[in-house]
Amino acid sequence: MKYQHLLQQNFQVSFNYDIIFSRSIFDVTNSSLIDVIKKEPGFQQPKIAIVIDSGVVDCTNQLISKIINYFNQYQFEVTEANLIIIQGGEEVKNDPDYIEAVLQLINNNKIDRHSFLIAIGGGAVLDAVGYAAAIAHRGVRLIRIPTTVLSQNDSGVGVKNSMNYFGKKNFLGTFAPPYAVLNDSDFLTTLNERNWRSGISEAIKVALIKDVSFFDWIENNTQALNNRDVLVMETLIIRCAALHTDHISKKGDPFEKGSSRPLDFGHWAAHKMEQLTNYEITHGEAVAIGIALDVTYSFLSHKIDKPSLDRILKCFLALGFAITHPILDTHLDAVIKGLDEFREHLGGQLTIMLLSDIGTGEEVHSLSNELIAESVQYLYSFCLLNTEVC
Repeated sequence: MKYQHLLQQNFQVSFNYDIIFSRSIFDVTNSSLIDVIKKEPGFQQPKIAIVIDSGVVDCTNQLISKIINYFNQYQFEVTEANLIIIQGGEEVKNDPDYIEAVLQLINNNKIDRHSFLIAIGGGAVLDAVGYAAAIAHRGVRLIRIPTTVLSQNDSGVGVKNSMNYFGKKNFLGTFAPPYAVLNDSDFLTTLNERNWRSGISEAIKVALIKDVSFFDWIENNTQALNNRDVLVMETLIIRCAALHTDHISKKGDPFEKGSSRPLDFGHWAAHKMEQLTNYEITHGEAVAIGIALDVTYSFLSHKIDKPSLDRILKCFLALGFAITHPILDTHLDAVIKGLDEFREHLGGQLTIMLLSDIGTGEEVHSLSNELIAESVQYLYSFCLLNTEVC
């Protein structure tokens, strides 16, 4: 006779974290960061360790001394021994030595679950440091300070952390919500043109699948964005971040247990193009091309009309994005194989987001290789006809 005894475990955990938009957060008159650290009842001064993106250090005058002075002014003992500088960009996610360096910092400074690890940098650094924070002591408290458009409006405000492995984007990773996120728009003024532009593609992405009025607003503000109007960019970041966080909290799948990931619109091709170009194109640039490919596919499969397609493609071009890349000619078969990796990463059924209208996404479960190839050729023809912006 079969013996069976069943115990069923069931519990819920509530996650709450603030996303704060500010300026000059390391000015001693701005207590936003200290207020976050002190917000818990029964506050006892915690230990702090800090990881900084090398690109941010290079572009921000006296950043390390400002950080140390800031904490010391609030009676926190922070010295250079409490921080490290690591490589920015996708390289940090490709080399496990950087994770080892962060873990060593955590160990050397005796950072525990009641301490704080603070990550300052672009999306790749936040991904990598977040991964290290999640596996150290099964999770130490992480405060993110994103410094790029893309990290402030998308990756830095979510719950994902990751490393690239086996030549695959984000193969290693965790879902670990941060303790808090502080967006400081002063960092945006240090960005070069590519990184200023790059993160706008994620705003277009979420507008296209969720909010037609936001897409209209982006269209109407392309010149201001090109002119690096910080107030306009702050508005874009806040609206984009709000749409991302609203989706994470209200769609019932924050840790992506299902096969549906609307926020990865345009990403199946983008991730593969990043890898195939050895990350010579930025994530945002790849996403712009991936979205252009998928909206063209949506048009050729009779889901959206030509005026809508033209609006979307011309918006990207007006902002200075490329909507094609030589890799789509030379390695299209390899790009298409990215669909298999995308499905594997998601698990379950392949689910790709297309458009049924501007502001409305539509999920499908297969794509035609022939129609993908036709979409690529359409994009090249579109550029030839729009040489004034291509």
